[in-house]
Amino acid sequence: MKSLFFALALCAAQVAQAGAIDKLHRFLETTKTLRADFAQIVVAKNGKKPQQSAGQMMISRPGKFRWQIAKPYAQLLVGDGEKVWIYDEDLRQVSVKKFDAALGSTPAALLVGGNSLDQNFTLREAGEHDGLEWLEAIPKGTDSGFEKLQLGFSGNELKAMELSDNFGQTTSLLFARIERNVPIAAALFHFTPPAGVDVIGE
Repeated sequence: MKSLFFALALCAAQVAQAGAIDKLHRFLETTKTLRADFAQIVVAKNGKKPQQSAGQMMISRPGKFRWQIAKPYAQLLVGDGEKVWIYDEDLRQVSVKKFDAALGSTPAALLVGGNSLDQNFTLREAGEHDGLEWLEAIPKGTDSGFEKLQLGFSGNELKAMELSDNFGQTTSLLFARIERNVPIAAALFHFTPPAGVDVIGE
């Protein structure tokens, strides 16, 4: 009887441990488009003067995304599958990079990429806290710019992300008004630099 109990307990533990990772795989497998509002907080290594911003993000898998920061400063990031465009309205400046070079093993690659999740990241369960079930993704590449990424799920929905970069800075994202597999205009994933702006890069 004891051996049966321990076997059942072990199975239960394995199921629990697989929870958040399974949810991520299912989330990516069943999500073609995603639209959500986000609130972002960036905390420096010294913990002082956190920077807050908010906006909307859109994803069309595989390979396309739009990340629009509305406040406190307007900034737009667009990935069209070939290039990543970063437009700073205040500076009147656009930076452009090749898509693969810009994403690599970045958080955006994890969400918009194809089937390269296990190829680019080491995944492990991170337990439950703040009412969410978390997993940790550690990039296998050395040029990702960050040490680890945590993703928090509520049910089957991605609700939060927390990024720790190589400079000791932590970026926290909370998602709201999440819509999956809704029609999103293809034009939103293309970018043409406005007239008169400086374009830097490829």
